[in-house]
Amino acid sequence: MSQARTEATFVSPIVESRRWLKGLTFSDDQPLLNLSQAAPAEAPPEGLRRAMAEAVLHETSSHLYGPVLGNDDLRAALAAQMSTHYEAPVKAEEIAITSGCNQAFAATISSLCGEGDEVILPTPWYFNHKMWLDMQGVTTLPLPVGDGMLPEVARAEALITPRTRAIALVTPNNPCGVEYPAALLDAFFDLAKRHGLTLIVDETYRDFDSRTGAPHHLFQRSDWRETLVHLYSFSKAYRLTGHRVGAICASAARLYEMEKFLDTVTICPAQVGQIGATWGIANLADWLAGERAEILDRRAAIEEGFGPLAAKGWKLLGCGAYFAYVEHPFAASSMEIAQKMLTEIGVLMLPGTMFTPEGAPEGARQFRVAFANVDRSGITEMIRRLSAFEG
Repeated sequence: MSQARTEATFVSPIVESRRWLKGLTFSDDQPLLNLSQAAPAEAPPEGLRRAMAEAVLHETSSHLYGPVLGNDDLRAALAAQMSTHYEAPVKAEEIAITSGCNQAFAATISSLCGEGDEVILPTPWYFNHKMWLDMQGVTTLPLPVGDGMLPEVARAEALITPRTRAIALVTPNNPCGVEYPAALLDAFFDLAKRHGLTLIVDETYRDFDSRTGAPHHLFQRSDWRETLVHLYSFSKAYRLTGHRVGAICASAARLYEMEKFLDTVTICPAQVGQIGATWGIANLADWLAGERAEILDRRAAIEEGFGPLAAKGWKLLGCGAYFAYVEHPFAASSMEIAQKMLTEIGVLMLPGTMFTPEGAPEGARQFRVAFANVDRSGITEMIRRLSAFEG
């Protein structure tokens, strides 16, 4: 008897790690440091919440079906924002709004792949990307990263077969935090174009990139529409995680195919979240710059404070946006150590085994540190506890 797609797919690491917490208690002297999921823990700014509340109270349209590809005003606002950010023209008809960025990826894959087709994912990978490919019967071609936790074009090219349809990159990266250089993205674009593939670039964390100006030049290429699909999320920028608002930027022809998927799954993205995102684009640029500065300060706290861990044999492999990626010095697997750290020192981090293919030796040596929802003092405390931990 064949397995259902979900039965053949691993459990989300976030769901699994929450199960580890059941029945555990933590002392006031050593409260839980939850570094498993990087997501804003506070409500959006008051002005944004008021705009959403006013719409719920007074705008009948906020309770009704909307366009499958999202509300026209949000599509236009995001296109204008992207045109400024990437220093290249993006049109509103090249934008689709989705129910979160995970759905943006799902719609993209559904428009590109049939069962048995292949997608290249750098490893460590974003686990939900791997889960969706598994549930669609799409084969994942793992691409182990090289120096600096960056994927290598030559190694990716060696993986390509006649069934390969796309290469999916995340920058700033989840789980490694690294920012992909513009030249690297150009090289992957050229690789994808040369082989007739689609380059999917997920920039969920683009608002927390440490670089100023356009982080890459892909939208400045006149031929980007034939090769590139760009994904984005409003969740981190405006603290809208629970409202599930993401986006796709692609050619109108590609969006035509994705519209079939989106119409079947959700019919339209939720109205209230779109209203919040539209208000955020118009009013929160300065506020978001402050949020970015705070995240960059937390990144600096990791980098500046890592010395005591380095002295104990830990290695900082990547750091940026919401994440640091580290190698531990112990003989046991990161999966075993993760649960021991939780019970002994009250630190919850996801092991590298959750971001790598089953049996990959590097996963057993690594952890993702989701530091975005702990401040400098919390980061200092994390380093203190990990330095004292004996494995």
